Amino acid sequence: MNYYLGIDCGGTFVKAALFDETGNLQGIARENVPVISDKAGYAERDMPQLWQVCAEVVRKTIAESKISPDLIKGVGISAQGKGAFLLDQNQQPLGRAILSSDQRSLDIVKQWQKEGIPEKLYPLTRQTLWTGHPVSILRWVKEHEPERYARIGSVLMSHDYLRFCLTGELHCEETNISESNLYNMEKGEYDPVLADLLGLKGIIEKLPPVIQSNRIAGYVTEQAAKVSGLAVGTPVVGGLFDVVSTALCAGLEDETKLNTVFGTWCVVSGITDHIDPNQSLPFVYGRYAEENKFIVHEASPTSAGNLEWFVKQWNLDYQRINEEIASLPPAASSVLFVPFLYGSNAGLGMQAGFYGIQSHHCQAHLLQAIYEGVLFSLMYHLERMLKRFPATKVLRVTGGSAKSEIWMQMLADFTGMTLEIPEIEETGCLGAAVIAMQALNNNLTVTEILNKGIKVVRPNPDNFDLYQKKYQRYVTLTAALKAML
Repeated sequence: MNYYLGIDCGGTFVKAALFDETGNLQGIARENVPVISDKAGYAERDMPQLWQVCAEVVRKTIAESKISPDLIKGVGISAQGKGAFLLDQNQQPLGRAILSSDQRSLDIVKQWQKEGIPEKLYPLTRQTLWTGHPVSILRWVKEHEPERYARIGSVLMSHDYLRFCLTGELHCEETNISESNLYNMEKGEYDPVLADLLGLKGIIEKLPPVIQSNRIAGYVTEQAAKVSGLAVGTPVVGGLFDVVSTALCAGLEDETKLNTVFGTWCVVSGITDHIDPNQSLPFVYGRYAEENKFIVHEASPTSAGNLEWFVKQWNLDYQRINEEIASLPPAASSVLFVPFLYGSNAGLGMQAGFYGIQSHHCQAHLLQAIYEGVLFSLMYHLERMLKRFPATKVLRVTGGSAKSEIWMQMLADFTGMTLEIPEIEETGCLGAAVIAMQALNNNLTVTEILNKGIKVVRPNPDNFDLYQKKYQRYVTLTAALKAML
């Protein structure tokens, strides 16, 4: 039996999981990697620490599995997108990595919007423009830390950096770098015109070659083997943007299904074989893990990360949270929560908060409002995606929050849609491992691995109007808050 390792570098944890050829989990480990926020709006990571944690979880996974490293035939990495992981000319970390949830470039993005830059970019990149994009971060570094900017040798994203640590080889993986605003979606390559529009002339030279998800990018070095426990020479493939990994595990094959991710980010995605130029909304496209296909998605950091913050502050238990919320009548409370702790999809610079609290409310009402607020924020993306994918019949849901039966029932009742929840855990790790399987075994069929079972959640029509009425209050509240900016 051969084995494949999948690494998932997310917004909160780094995980590693080892699978056999049939997708059965043989070992798993995870560790928290702190997000450093020294100033308002900052979200950074210490790059050497990230690699140390990654190597440690790989070592723990191999140890737990009791499988010889020589039997691990390939490694794939799935990771959060955007942000900027910078190396200097000597291929050493150039300060801390700046993550996609970082908002320091807010004024730059607002200025670009005034100048009409997003409208000029979109026909070429099929991207919107916001603070977490590499280009926004790079422009901020250029303006505020010019000495650091001048020392840039390579611009990477998180899985590119970890792959470099494993192999010593520099690449930018296509599903992730295609959403950087430096990649021409039609041409399938970097475009210096884009850099010039953004005031980043010459930055294209700092971007390593593009590599596809399931192509071998390099091999585990002796140094990386010592700290990770992997065998020297183990192949490492390009890997995946975690949104693509999740869509792959959700079994999106055509335009009849959408996938919703409830993780640190709220993401709604669909798969298509063409860019539709007739849509009035600026849908975000990216290269998919399958040839000649695109992923289309709407996303914002307005999801379960908000709940995790409260859990951390008051040491709450997830099971107890679900039990307390289940004891309350659906959508009956006047409490609203705006889930913008890490960013907004309603307006640049908007912040989180509760509204409608009265003296009879308790902690359970606040937690219920968090669950509802995340769903109400999701609806912004879902309504837009249904315009691009009007043939959608079901909503497939993945991410850690899909384990909450009460939260999933709330989602079904609120949307009126039937949910399908793939019985796959650790979609980031499995998707990365599957890509490694594809690269190293052309005869391997992965369909059965990714379709092991589906849990169906059907909506309760009695609750639909209740949620819709409360949702309209949420929309009114966010509009009022936006007017205060």
